[in-house]
Amino acid sequence: MLDTPTQYKHIQLQGDGVPIIAGTTMKVVELVTSHITYGWSPEELHFQYPHIALSKIYSALAYYWDHKQEIDDDMQRRLEFAEQMRRNAPPSPLQSKLQAQNF
Repeated sequence: MLDTPTQYKHIQLQGDGVPIIAGTTMKVVELVTSHITYGWSPEELHFQYPHIALSKIYSALAYYWDHKQEIDDDMQRRLEFAEQMRRNAPPSPLQSKLQAQNF
């Protein structure tokens, strides 16, 4: 699958339509999740992800704000999937051990 350029200089769409930051494997949704969850500014995002140029971070955030509903929906789907996987996962060995000890 070839990546498709977008009107955002540093954002490409993967073959499946998922926006990524050019020259990296980081999805825009991953960067935005850090921005929203931790309240990190673009400069803090750059500090946390020094391999991503600040210009690319700003481009990813601009892409997010122009495609907010689509990316918010993607984040919600990912959250629901993770919750479903958590509910369906067998107990961990530690959890089983603690349950056996009535903790």
